[in-house]
Amino acid sequence: MSGKLYVVAAPSGAGKTTLVRLLLDSEPSVHLSVSFTTRGPRPGELDGREYHFVDVATFRAMLARGDFLEWAEVHGNFYGTSGAWIADQLNAGHDVLLEIDWQGAQQVRAAFPDAIGVFILPPSMEELTRRLTGRGTDSAEVIERRLAAAQAEMRHVGEFDYVIINDSLEQALDDLRAIVHASCLNLDAQRARHAALFARMI
Repeated sequence: MSGKLYVVAAPSGAGKTTLVRLLLDSEPSVHLSVSFTTRGPRPGELDGREYHFVDVATFRAMLARGDFLEWAEVHGNFYGTSGAWIADQLNAGHDVLLEIDWQGAQQVRAAFPDAIGVFILPPSMEELTRRLTGRGTDSAEVIERRLAAAQAEMRHVGEFDYVIINDSLEQALDDLRAIVHASCLNLDAQRARHAALFARMI
């Protein structure tokens, strides 16, 4: 039985990382794919938990070997997802969640057309600006670049199956959990999970 692959994308500041963390805390059957990145760790981040932190030379070597299911350059840093790890998890029947950007999502869909795409939107540009500014980690110039990038990223919302507007964190989490639960109840998933029942009754 193959697991399900969830692809969650959002512009910077939309709350994607917080939502994904809360989902994983409440849905232990969903496993997070930990990406490789060349950016430095932020305060509190651990290698192997938030990301696998590598230098540019290591990343380029992995890229040359074809190790990545998807990869992208975002804000001057490289990010990539291990293709072998994803395939092993899905073949073992584990549900996997990828927290990536729209560029990576396009590459994943090419390899896994059945991947379930979720895009998270902020409630407004004003709120997005407030969230990015409130982090206190970026300069005004960096924030301006991130806002411009966010507007470009949000134009790709039509490439995803589901959209969550993260105005209330509690409601957004309920919405994300609802997507996970509903996907487990579609015909193919239920037929695979309850093969004996289907064979007896249908």
